[in-house]
Amino acid sequence: MTSVVSGDGDVAGAAAAVGERSDAVLAWTRELLEPALRATVATLPPRIRQVGAFHHGWVDERGEPVSGTPGKLVRPALVLGCAVAAGGDPAAAVAVPAAVAVELVHNASLIHDDIVDGDATRRGRPAVWSAFGTPKAILAGDALFILAVRAATRLPAPMVEPAVVRLTDTIQILIDGEQADLDFESRTTLTTAECLAMAAGKTGALLECACALGAQAAGADGAGVRAYGRFGAHLGLAFQLADDLLGLWGDPALTGKPTGSDVRARKKTLPVVAALNSGTPAAAELTVLYENTGAPLDTATSERVLDLVEQAGGRAWAQARAFRELQRALHYLHVARPLPGAEKDLTAIAELVVCRGH
Repeated sequence: MTSVVSGDGDVAGAAAAVGERSDAVLAWTRELLEPALRATVATLPPRIRQVGAFHHGWVDERGEPVSGTPGKLVRPALVLGCAVAAGGDPAAAVAVPAAVAVELVHNASLIHDDIVDGDATRRGRPAVWSAFGTPKAILAGDALFILAVRAATRLPAPMVEPAVVRLTDTIQILIDGEQADLDFESRTTLTTAECLAMAAGKTGALLECACALGAQAAGADGAGVRAYGRFGAHLGLAFQLADDLLGLWGDPALTGKPTGSDVRARKKTLPVVAALNSGTPAAAELTVLYENTGAPLDTATSERVLDLVEQAGGRAWAQARAFRELQRALHYLHVARPLPGAEKDLTAIAELVVCRGH
């Protein structure tokens, strides 16, 4: 496992130490979740079903089965892990519908994000819009959002209403975060506080929902659900910071996406915004490059932007803030008083989120 969020080396060391445990947790999650996820997607009407199955890596563009996978399944791992941590069934079976719902919301948002961002690849394969066209991709994303709500209705009866309310509220927050991200593209100045608030909506909200739903499924009280939710919310910020770093310096062989696409499109990701606000000579040059609109940046200019972001301290700031958010997340996990073995599993997943190579 490689780490973009290396900082002073502590996080990279943590990644090496927890890799085996996090791999085991994710393998357990896949074994428990994937049959339910496949069965849920299979309930879609045939035209949309093929697109949904393609996005999850189960079929190719022609609908022929392939050996792909739907990603690492970090969010459902958090649902199931928090359910076990809060004293639920060790098999986390009661939380499976919630885990399916959260994963479907995540994938619906990815389909729409790729359209908005113009990203032609996802997990090393064509994005849905690239393979099937934008109209079908929009409809597929919409269908997965609806399917997520239906999945939540399979929870035990007392949980259905609060789970559906939490899930739909989260979807609204995700949409608002995406809208903020779009609005930021036309802004000439942004603060890191504004960008962190946007990240809390785009990424933090769904991880907060995942952890809270898992705790709810296990019957945790209000204080416990809130603590698990705060664990997820801070972990979501750490996740977004790590993701932004990977978007600038990640290995394409691991990310499944071209390096530097955010830079070429002059996207104001968190390391870039931190650099732009640094007041350094590098920030002044970076501002000029980012103010020029029109064609995407060429390779040489993109490389210069990366150098300037690093010189202005944007990379170091994002690494340090990611580690800080991780520590806040682990604080709230401790406050939730999880079962010891489950706490170690959730800690391993949390550290994987920050110290990841994809």
